[in-house]
Amino acid sequence: MARKIVNRRALREEVEAAEKAEGGKKKKVAPKKAAKRPSRAKEPVELRKKVYWGVFNQSLKRVATFEFNQKKEADKKAEALSQSGKTPHFVQKVKETLDS
Repeated sequence: MARKIVNRRALREEVEAAEKAEGGKKKKVAPKKAAKRPSRAKEPVELRKKVYWGVFNQSLKRVATFEFNQKKEADKKAEALSQSGKTPHFVQKVKETLDS
């Protein structure tokens, strides 16, 4: 089926004639200001963390954990594991979140 061809020039002339009949005044429409919506962002919750000393092997698996004030014991454990096995062990800080 064929579509009806729209003659834009004729439509424009009709609109201009209608505007002249009204007196040539165009109504100005004030743009609506968008209402500011409230923020949906949640307030960040502070998670409490505690630091431990972790003894790790070469493949980054934690072998043992010690309290933060027990670094000497952690070093001794890492040294003992390094001498007894083939892989070296090291001590690193570990931060874990506390459940409140």
